[in-house]
Amino acid sequence: MTEPAISPDLIAAHGLSLDEYDRILGIIGREPTFTELGIFSAMWNEHCSYKSAKKWLRTLPTTGPQVICGPGENAGVVDIGDGQAVIFKMESHNHPSYIEPYQGAATGVGGILRDVFTMGARPIAAMNALSFGAPSHPKTAHLVRGVVEGIGGYGNAFGVPTVGGEVRFHPAYSGNCLVNAFAAGLADADAIFYSAASGVGMPVVYLGAKTGRDGVGGATMASAEFDDTIEDKRPTVQVGDPFTEKRLLEACLELMASGAVISIQDMGAAGLTCSAVEMGDKGGLGIKLQLDHVPQRETGMTAYEMMLSESQERMLMVLQPAKEAEARAIFEKWDLDFAIVGETIAEDRFLILHGNEVKADLPLSKLSSSAPEYDRPWVETPAPAALADIPEISPIAALRALIGAPSYAHKAWVWEQYDSQVMADTIRIPGLGAGIVRVHGTDKALAFTSDVTPRYVRANPFEGGKQAVAEAYRNLTAVGAKPLATTDNLNFGNPEKPVIMGQFVGAIKGIGAACEALDMPIVSGNVSLYNETDGQPILPTPTIGAVGLIDHCDQIIGGLPQEGDLVLVLGETQGHLGQSALLAEAFGIEAGDAPHVDLAQERQNGEFLRENRALVKAAADLSDGGLALAAFEMAEAAGLGLSLESGDIATLYGEDQARYLLAASFDQAEALMVAAGKAGVVLACVGKFGVETVQLGDDSAPLAELSALYRGAFAAAIGSA
Repeated sequence: MTEPAISPDLIAAHGLSLDEYDRILGIIGREPTFTELGIFSAMWNEHCSYKSAKKWLRTLPTTGPQVICGPGENAGVVDIGDGQAVIFKMESHNHPSYIEPYQGAATGVGGILRDVFTMGARPIAAMNALSFGAPSHPKTAHLVRGVVEGIGGYGNAFGVPTVGGEVRFHPAYSGNCLVNAFAAGLADADAIFYSAASGVGMPVVYLGAKTGRDGVGGATMASAEFDDTIEDKRPTVQVGDPFTEKRLLEACLELMASGAVISIQDMGAAGLTCSAVEMGDKGGLGIKLQLDHVPQRETGMTAYEMMLSESQERMLMVLQPAKEAEARAIFEKWDLDFAIVGETIAEDRFLILHGNEVKADLPLSKLSSSAPEYDRPWVETPAPAALADIPEISPIAALRALIGAPSYAHKAWVWEQYDSQVMADTIRIPGLGAGIVRVHGTDKALAFTSDVTPRYVRANPFEGGKQAVAEAYRNLTAVGAKPLATTDNLNFGNPEKPVIMGQFVGAIKGIGAACEALDMPIVSGNVSLYNETDGQPILPTPTIGAVGLIDHCDQIIGGLPQEGDLVLVLGETQGHLGQSALLAEAFGIEAGDAPHVDLAQERQNGEFLRENRALVKAAADLSDGGLALAAFEMAEAAGLGLSLESGDIATLYGEDQARYLLAASFDQAEALMVAAGKAGVVLACVGKFGVETVQLGDDSAPLAELSALYRGAFAAAIGSA
């Protein structure tokens, strides 16, 4: 087969600038082969190299006494005591999910699960954070249905409980939805597997499913904006098989227990190229591959296609040679491919052979750690104008506007399609706060949450970044968990635009400040840039996934209020309505500043709640929708009515931070008040849980009517009632 001639158009089609191509010429001293151009394209695109983000990612706090392994591996590893570790990460599959929603979302789940079990962990929990366009947009309902079915179809069949997440709608996502997938697993702290190759002449082994043409160029596509050629990109979306992945999990864990594994790496973005290069680069070794030995499910595949395929359910491993027969037997037992496709070499080379030809011969270290790194120009986001007077609205009309909006309506339509109970360790299912999973065979539990408020980040990236971490901290604290660490999924538009880069920089600074102040280091993550269509960017969406530890299941705050219990607010209420959910949903107004996040107050109030959890029946953080929405959600979940004393809109719907809603009996509330006085925290009784009626100040409506609206609005909005 004749390879195409290298031309400016071909270079551009590979997502490389002419400056980057000149850099390639300088590195190798000649024109690259077509396969070499593909390899450079895969390794140097934004999705794999983080070339626009590296400078700023280095500023994030990534260490702490609890951190066993921070960023740089497939997932982060955090100590949870008793010789155990939780391994977790969040990653995007945005572009593929917009092009082909079912497979894009399904393979996003599959990829993040492999990131976890390639480190020796058995997955125990999954979450997802989804952002869609306006419900009225002609593509939105199709995308929502496809993505939710894809997540459920893969996760349910694989057998991992989906325990939490978030779903939002905004016109800024109409041309570019976001699908951020999270997975966490458990492993022994002294049995973690890493990706750095070691030893010269060691066999490089291909594991799992066969290689096809699906996903060729996927990583490059993920590093580009969308335009009217979007349908042409459909072949770059991978196809997943959760049953193969389940077999791959079991085979890998059995293989790891055998002592055969020197290093192992998931074949994710850029497939065989990225996995081989990363293993070699981290170990200071070269890699030689013979592509004739790669298991293939299609005929006539070229070296270019094999190196860039993103076929799913595949791993690459460096093997202990003496264990080859034992390792091969394990994979044959699980009906999976096991093929020696190369070896580690002492020279700094990435040598690719196909047939009797050398298809690529490149300095391996220049592909990964020497990829381009840019200090993109950026401009600080200007301070927002002060919020003008808002239109008048009654308290109950305001509540109806929120609970009738798909972003805030009950999400059972989504999470009931996910198996949240598989493995039988789920303690708290989706629907009300952080998910909780028991650490199997112990009294411990882990709590999981995912949070960000993109309106805040657009208005004030620094405060919005802080707020995403602070809300994650509160969601974990509200179920009685001590926050341990975070993973981030940084979704932004085109970083070559100084305004967008300014949003990114501001958000990173805010995230870093909050992670530092709240002892929640970033241990893994993902950057997804170029989320734009025809030049229109998404809202800046730095999703924060966080994990917390509950030492004993008896310490969970997981109950529901009962009739007569008091409604308490921990933290100070000032009535901040800038960028609030109420203004956005009731009036279509997105104006004013994001709420200020006092990190010292966040920590003080969080510690107070955890120390006094025995006095609290139920708790929730106060964020979008403020007191009224949180109190309604808590009451409705218990089948109760509610009476809040204040009818003031700012008091009811303001989104001041560092606040919690608590439900407690009279005696518990009295004891809490005494404790709050001693601790110097603000605690106020603002109402009572009752029956049949929701009363906000002097305004009221029947609970049954509001509940019907709340539980039916999501399905109605996406046309699937």
